[in-house]
Amino acid sequence: MSGTGGNTAPLVKGRDLSVRRQGRWILEGVDIDISPGEIVTIIGPNGAGKSTLAKVALGLIAPDRGAVERRGGLSVGYVPQRVSVDASLPMTVERLMRLTRPAKPQAIEAALAETGVAHLAKAPVQRLSGGEFQRVLLARALVAQPQLLVLDEPVQNVDVAGAEALYGLIAGIRDRHGCGVLLISHDLNVVMATADKVLFLHNHLCCAGTPEEVANHHHYISLFGPRPLHPHSAGQSAA
Repeated sequence: MSGTGGNTAPLVKGRDLSVRRQGRWILEGVDIDISPGEIVTIIGPNGAGKSTLAKVALGLIAPDRGAVERRGGLSVGYVPQRVSVDASLPMTVERLMRLTRPAKPQAIEAALAETGVAHLAKAPVQRLSGGEFQRVLLARALVAQPQLLVLDEPVQNVDVAGAEALYGLIAGIRDRHGCGVLLISHDLNVVMATADKVLFLHNHLCCAGTPEEVANHHHYISLFGPRPLHPHSAGQSAA
């Protein structure tokens, strides 16, 4: 993976990002910065604008107000919130890895190995467990050698132990390659403990800071109640 190449300038810098749909602001006045080697997590309830903010930051949606600066030539690996595969369509993991862009066999093998699913290269996608499928999607994003890795609800259909392992894997990828990571999740405790910086959205930015600062903020407590952070952290998690 290419990593940061020694360039510490922000990968993404957004200011006053706002999106209006059907007469109402679904995202309003949000600032976001993502730097190399940093895990930024966006949390909030359903409908809070988390995925919208990520798409604006990536340039997939144009903001109705505000502006985004992205590093020139920024390479992005993106794992969307939902990926469905037709149950009647023959599809191996290897074929899924090549579905939308060509990739060298060595790159595919390395990415699958890094996410712990190299042994599933020939397996039908439909037979994968939820955790295995998410690891394959992560490997698929890594093939692009991203400077920024974006994961929207990466632990869907994954049990608690699998979620912890997956977040540990993501932290390990950041540590090894120095890429920036943007995580979108409502899985509060584990994902927050993995983050360097947390943005708590409820259509606007309620609060932002370290996981501890956000967990103790009155906006967070008023919506979710007091919750101790999960004892694991990015530094303690195994890849």
